Amino acid sequence: MSHAPTAIIWFRRDLRLADNPALQAALDAGLRPLPVYIHAPEEEGAWVPGAASNAWLARSLAALQAELRQRGSDLLILRGSSLACLQALLAASGAQAVYWNRRYEPAISSRDTGIKQVLRDTGCQVRSFNGRLLAEPWQLMTGQGTPYKVFTPYWKALSAQLRLPVSMTAPDFLPAVPALELPAGLHCALESLGLAPSLGWDRGFWERFQPGEAGAMEALETFTDGALAGYLGQRDLPDRTGTSLLSPHLHFGEIAPWRIANSVSELRNSHAEADAAGYIRQLAWRDFGHYTLHHFPHSSQTDLNPRFQRMAWNPAEQDFLQAWQQGRTGVPIVDAGMRELWHTGWMHNRVRMIVGSWLCKHMRLHWLHGARWFWDTLVDADLANNSLGWQWIAGTGVDAAPYFRIFNPVTQAQKFDPQARYISHWVPELDRLPVTGRFAPWLHGGVAGYPRQPIVDLAAGRAQALSAYQATAHS
Repeated sequence: MSHAPTAIIWFRRDLRLADNPALQAALDAGLRPLPVYIHAPEEEGAWVPGAASNAWLARSLAALQAELRQRGSDLLILRGSSLACLQALLAASGAQAVYWNRRYEPAISSRDTGIKQVLRDTGCQVRSFNGRLLAEPWQLMTGQGTPYKVFTPYWKALSAQLRLPVSMTAPDFLPAVPALELPAGLHCALESLGLAPSLGWDRGFWERFQPGEAGAMEALETFTDGALAGYLGQRDLPDRTGTSLLSPHLHFGEIAPWRIANSVSELRNSHAEADAAGYIRQLAWRDFGHYTLHHFPHSSQTDLNPRFQRMAWNPAEQDFLQAWQQGRTGVPIVDAGMRELWHTGWMHNRVRMIVGSWLCKHMRLHWLHGARWFWDTLVDADLANNSLGWQWIAGTGVDAAPYFRIFNPVTQAQKFDPQARYISHWVPELDRLPVTGRFAPWLHGGVAGYPRQPIVDLAAGRAQALSAYQATAHS
């Protein structure tokens, strides 16, 4: 392969070597892969990656670079305009092709379309592939030729035509990266990107997660050997590991969704059949998020349901919003979730729904305030799923929970954290109360060092939210 034509493999949100369609296509075509990562956060539009995502990215890129070096190759790190970097790399390397796996965020999709056209106009071969989803967003439409807005019929359509790719192992060997003369300032060391936090506030992240492809494979094995059996009954209980913890690995493309689906499907004929089917359905929800963002690109910024443009949202006063962000609302299950997020960069999905409902309904703040905070603090901050999730919680999006469905955080905690173990772990100041008092401490005299009352009265907040919603029908 030393004399084979070169193909640039542009790594983005596909930081893996196994099941990498762009890399595999280059190898199958007899091309010499030249791996590159281009750091251009300003090209992400209104959603420049947040601090938690960057902390993970630093470790994920380091892991990918190490895997490539073990195979005789390397990962070039470039910084600057993506188009300019690719053009410079094509000139310096003599490469004849650029391959990448697709992304679906509106700003990136538009950028990639432009890059593809410019490069093709110069005679460069450019190919893009599906490396992130079970199905491309444009593959599924209703009988009327319109996008699905409800998950269940979308899922039925996806299930009917889903053909999972065969999982492919990583190549054992890759060609060395040649010495290249690139314009000054383009090529840089990973450390110079400033992704990793200098103060170490991310220490708690790595107690739970191991970024990189090896960490993703280990997480998948741990899940299929353990929590998958019982997934349907355990996934809503935040005091235990009842979910896969694969979401950040999927976000950074450290593992392919079809590899997960293939591994889970192998257990369908065992006692875990219903659990396996339920988990694959959740993978499809992830696809549905990307599907929705593709067909409704404004959904990351604006309400899909125009009724909510007339909603009387409360102003996001700093102290009010910060009480939610910092886990000081006086509602234990909400505060536990927000503290888990800050410490680990992740939050249990059931608790995400509870804290989101509290923000959008009891506090009556627009969901974008929550989406932006999650964007900065979640290691799995995926624009498609973050937008879908928040619009679902707020009742403003596709297939959304109606706005008048308002979670009572006390009864939610009693149902899903009945022994208050999750609350006790993240809000230890309540340990002086009996278990029954930790769900609503204001009804049990409270404790020193914790808010005496919730920042919003539960009954009054619910009533005001319903009144504001009803007013949208007449304004």
